[in-house]
Amino acid sequence: MAAPRLRVLLGEAVAIGPGKADLLEAIGREGSISAAARSMGMSYRRAWLLVDTMNRSFKAPLVESAAGGRGGGGAALSAMGQQVLSRYRAMEAKAERLLADDLACFHDLMSGVDGGESPSG
Repeated sequence: MAAPRLRVLLGEAVAIGPGKADLLEAIGREGSISAAARSMGMSYRRAWLLVDTMNRSFKAPLVESAAGGRGGGGAALSAMGQQVLSRYRAMEAKAERLLADDLACFHDLMSGVDGGESPSG
């Protein structure tokens, strides 16, 4: 079934969307950016760049990290990160509830062939 994909924009950039929210959840679960990236099949560099972008997009960092080394590093969601993720997931659920009838209608109108997403959306 079709589902809404919510993206919150800051100017032209996506401040948070499904992928960034999934990354935040993975960091919270795994306790490090590198482990979160591995669990998502993403490069560490890509994950780090996404975290850096999110940290700069909000009033306070969403992810707090400790440098690696002998004792190992780590990362955790800050209070702001937990708040942003929780609010984003609530917005997703609300959008899905509000659009359920429309999405069911679209589902009925679709061919049933999963052709992927076109570049124009």
